[in-house]
Amino acid sequence: MNQRTTYLIIIAFVGFLAIVLTWNSITFTIKPGEKAVIFRKFQGGLDKDKVYAQGFHIKWPWDDIYIYDIKKKESVSSMEVLSRNGLTIKLELSYRYYPLDNQIGYLHDEIGENYHEKIIIPQVRSATREVIGKYLPEELYSTKRENIQVEIFQRTSQALQDNYLQLDAVLIREVTLPPKLKAAIERKLEQEQASLEYEFKIQQAKKEAERQKIEAEGKARANDIINSSLTDKILREKGIEATLKLSESPNSKTVIIGSSKDGLPIILGNQ
Repeated sequence: MNQRTTYLIIIAFVGFLAIVLTWNSITFTIKPGEKAVIFRKFQGGLDKDKVYAQGFHIKWPWDDIYIYDIKKKESVSSMEVLSRNGLTIKLELSYRYYPLDNQIGYLHDEIGENYHEKIIIPQVRSATREVIGKYLPEELYSTKRENIQVEIFQRTSQALQDNYLQLDAVLIREVTLPPKLKAAIERKLEQEQASLEYEFKIQQAKKEAERQKIEAEGKARANDIINSSLTDKILREKGIEATLKLSESPNSKTVIIGSSKDGLPIILGNQ
């Protein structure tokens, strides 16, 4: 082995040792559901437009990597808000959110990794107070709950998009009213339900009366038509037909011709 070969082996060994020792600082792996941006210490700082997708990557050992979880997350917020009439309502709502993956460079530059505490929580609380302040407690407790959720979502969503974040949903999980107010609202709802049930019964009764009236009028018209078409001649003809059928019966009988008031035969027998 000559001196040159020995020198190359030493260089290769040193290089291999350097790679082993610095491996964790020159490579990084992005897991599923994550994205990353890089801060290039000697090449212009944060590269806001370069977003690293999942997989294995290589970097200079002095550059820093910031990894963001871009999966949907859910948080719960409890707060006290004032209704339109000034009453205090305890509210618990949940919301789902995630960072816009292609803009995490700007998110990191302007807000940082604690974007939930800095942006999302204040925006959700602010929008909730503004929306609830437009409604009465009974509307929040019953009829307008879904509309309120939509309003909170719309107000918060726009503010988050301006900060490179996306709101996925807002749900009101629980509404706690003062006990006396809750009892009064429940009594009112019961009375409204009873009133609706009573109105329904009245409507059904009216429909049934109308049906009976129409049925009676139909029968009356039918009887008028029948009566107007039944002459004495037709009645006698029908009577003769019925008499003939009875006379053909095997039961014993006596037929008296022309003895009835209208001239039809009289049939006497056991049946």
